[in-house]
Amino acid sequence: MFNALVVNKDEDSGKTSAAVEQMNLDQLPEAEITVSVDYSTVNYKDGLCIGPGGGLVRKYPHVPGIDLAGTVEDSSDDRYAPGDKVVLTGWRVGEAHWGGYSQKARVKADWLVPLPEGLTTRQAMAVGTAGFTAMLAVMALEDHGMEPGHGPVLVTGAAGGVGSVATAILANLGYEVAGVTGRPETAEYLKSLGATQIVAREEINETVKRPLESENWVGCIDAVGGPMLARVLGQMKYGASVASVGLAGGAGLPATVIPFLLRGVNLLGIDSVMQPYANRVRAWQRIAKDLPMDKLEAMVHPATLSDLPKLGSDILNGQVKGRVVVDVNA
Repeated sequence: MFNALVVNKDEDSGKTSAAVEQMNLDQLPEAEITVSVDYSTVNYKDGLCIGPGGGLVRKYPHVPGIDLAGTVEDSSDDRYAPGDKVVLTGWRVGEAHWGGYSQKARVKADWLVPLPEGLTTRQAMAVGTAGFTAMLAVMALEDHGMEPGHGPVLVTGAAGGVGSVATAILANLGYEVAGVTGRPETAEYLKSLGATQIVAREEINETVKRPLESENWVGCIDAVGGPMLARVLGQMKYGASVASVGLAGGAGLPATVIPFLLRGVNLLGIDSVMQPYANRVRAWQRIAKDLPMDKLEAMVHPATLSDLPKLGSDILNGQVKGRVVVDVNA
């Protein structure tokens, strides 16, 4: 028997509830690899799956958790053997397939990545989908010509999971980082991660009548979307790129095409869910090399399975700072 956070749905009322339950291996879904899970984490999607109504979940009972790191316990695939350390993010695990909020998980071999040398499973989940997405965004901006020394890089939603890791990585690589936050109390936290400039959210979250403003930013990692992204597009330097990773400020984009036509600005979409294997490995190797582990540790808030119902609500309300690491065995 093992413990898991299980979301159940009352068929009469349609309401869902989440609680820690005991399960056995026979209840796990069919797949090639059984993983003994060490750690998971908390993302916005996890909040949707845990919260009332179930959000992204279609079948109940359900075990959420879109990330996991642990040790292979059983394998019918030649790529992995018992004892191998592995990481899983994406592939709709925790949404359509049972996920990492469990001491045991059964998943497809194609969804796994070997744990990079130099990272522990705990550090991997301090990174999680949020940090993995941040690294994909940094790589995309660099692939489109961004280099240190050419000006500041803007990070919106900087105190959140993606923004925190992006700030630490960019600063470590030698970039000047400007962090946008709506929470003034996070300014010192962002400076400790390497941000050299703090931009108040209200200064940048409204569209303006002018499609172009002063050229301020050599790159941008945007987790907000909506009016803020529209505003940022008009502030990018000539030929610069924005990596779009989220929609905390809304899915609409009240922008014009002028920044694309007159300044050659690029808008790069970042998807972490269906990312090909080779680029996953590249991103995790970059994380192990370019993310300072002391800065990563400063972001971490420890949690257990029993903490998850409240944390799911907190992240939906924008009340989670940094990275939550869930010890599923605590």
